[in-house]
Amino acid sequence: MPHKIHLEQFGPVHALPVLHYRMEFAHLVREAVKSLKPDCVCIELPPTLKGHLIRSLQRLPQISILSYEMKTGKSRPARTVYLVIEPADPLVEAARLAIEQDLPLQLIDIDLDDYPLHHEALPDSYAIHRLGLKPYYEAFRKSIGAPPGRDDLLREKGMAFQLQELAKNHERILFVCGMYHLERVACFYRKPQAAPLSRVHRDGIRIHNLHPDSCREILGEYPFLSAIYELRRTPLPAEPEAIDLSLRKRFNALELISGGKTEIPEEEVLRQAVTRSARHVGGAEEMIDRQRVMLRLFQEAARHYRQETGDPVHIWQKRAFSRFARNYALLSDRLLPDLFQMLNAARSCIDDNFAYALYRLATFPLFQKEESDFPTIRLSPEDLWSGSRHIRFRPKEQRRGKGLSPLAFLRRKKEKRPGEWLEGFDSRSICSYPPEDLVIEDYGRFLKQKGAKQLSEEQSRVEPFSASMLDGIDMRETLRNLHEGRIYVRENQRVKGGVGSVVVIFDEDRGNKGFPYHMTWLGEHAQESDMAFYATSPEDNIVGPGICRCEYGGFILSYPPRRMLDVWSDGDYAFARGKAEVLLLAAMDYSPEKHVVYVAAKPPRSYFRQIAARLGKKIVYIPLGSLSPVKLKRLRVFHVLFGHDKREIAKDYVW
Repeated sequence: MPHKIHLEQFGPVHALPVLHYRMEFAHLVREAVKSLKPDCVCIELPPTLKGHLIRSLQRLPQISILSYEMKTGKSRPARTVYLVIEPADPLVEAARLAIEQDLPLQLIDIDLDDYPLHHEALPDSYAIHRLGLKPYYEAFRKSIGAPPGRDDLLREKGMAFQLQELAKNHERILFVCGMYHLERVACFYRKPQAAPLSRVHRDGIRIHNLHPDSCREILGEYPFLSAIYELRRTPLPAEPEAIDLSLRKRFNALELISGGKTEIPEEEVLRQAVTRSARHVGGAEEMIDRQRVMLRLFQEAARHYRQETGDPVHIWQKRAFSRFARNYALLSDRLLPDLFQMLNAARSCIDDNFAYALYRLATFPLFQKEESDFPTIRLSPEDLWSGSRHIRFRPKEQRRGKGLSPLAFLRRKKEKRPGEWLEGFDSRSICSYPPEDLVIEDYGRFLKQKGAKQLSEEQSRVEPFSASMLDGIDMRETLRNLHEGRIYVRENQRVKGGVGSVVVIFDEDRGNKGFPYHMTWLGEHAQESDMAFYATSPEDNIVGPGICRCEYGGFILSYPPRRMLDVWSDGDYAFARGKAEVLLLAAMDYSPEKHVVYVAAKPPRSYFRQIAARLGKKIVYIPLGSLSPVKLKRLRVFHVLFGHDKREIAKDYVW
């Protein structure tokens, strides 16, 4: 990566122009020290902070806050200044390297009391990863329009004087300076400068330990990126084992038998996600690719989201997230979105649960602890940056009806003793949960109506209006042939034969690993269909005594009830290539009507059209993506009850 470095040289001074609190520039500082091998390191901070700065650097990677009172004038009260010491800041990185390599460290800025806070529109630092520092710095210099203020000139002349003094005793000086000041510092360096009148000592400087909760809001780089940068400063730790850690509290039968589930803290799950991601964002010596970090953040959040909700993040949702985040970034003249924009994209393109999972991982303070030798302080963005943006998450578990507590899910029943819930599996019979049966039966009727409507539209006839309006004007065809000056009308043909069975395939499970549980259920009364399905294993998620939570891979509904044999052991379906084809064959076999509705991500093989024709049936294909994903998400989860007596208590455990 040396080609990305650009050092402005004047005399023995090699100056690196940087933007504060940007990870790319912190990496360039490391490259500059490695390639230049300086005998002195200078940074753009006042020497009155040096002792406290060194003590804060020794605490890294724990983040410290330097604070002191700054006088703002006779008529205005003093305000507190906070300086964040975080790993991804180039000034902190330069000072840290100087201490680690026993190099002289000089703080050469001027300590002013009333320096104004500047808000500048800066180019996206990610451009350095693609272009390098030199064209980036040249473009920055051309874009500067406002002239420097009196305080800026005083600081720049003071830094030039200090560099002139240091040049008398050092041959290679690395000077890390903000881009806004460097050009004028170099200009002043070439002219004799007088020692500035400045403060040589400041009282009341304090070191604080930053509270972990505040790390989520005030760091220049969001904690996930900052932690990855810190991990890659040294040899990477071993990658965590690929075990299925989850943020959702799942209860597995084997764990209950062995004496109860060992709770894995959420911090450990997030810690392993960050550590694992550090190995997949570029080579060991390369600059961290911020775009790869975003990808890893999305992938890890999607992994936790699936473990928590049971729902995967589909590829179309990932594409929508990427487009949304890119366009949002372009609106603010950025190449890549910041964390706030990513959270908005996650909430808009997926849901609040995913956005909250992304937020927890992106803002997880890997190294920060609340306990410290220094007093712990809580800060808000208003304390440092005089403004903030707000986003509100409404995860699914927190949505409750009017008059109910939003924290009711915290009172969900839990095991009173290890193994208590295993006592509910003494019954040999199994059954479903009636409220879920009503939902799936209603949706089955909806799919039948949708299939019949689709058939009617396929067989409809459009013709120019002559003597009869038939079933009404076809506006689409009329507008398409507007140049003819005629009106087109539609005649809907009546479909012969109704819709019998309904097949819904969420996942074909070609590897036969995700949905190993097969079952055929008979309807309990005349208003309930027979059902066959394949799903996740019940013992993988025990949520109550004799109550298991499962997720459909696919199912079939066939009416009238009490006719279906076990489709999974029927030899007539042995030639099927997968579980989805078994269900489709059973749907055609047991359907009393001519038409069978098949809902899946892709249509069945053409061979099944031939089979349907021989049986006098017709397959009506409905793409899975054309249906409401919210409704499908709710429909996919169901519960298996071991015994009819569990129906009385299931409402306390089903969620």
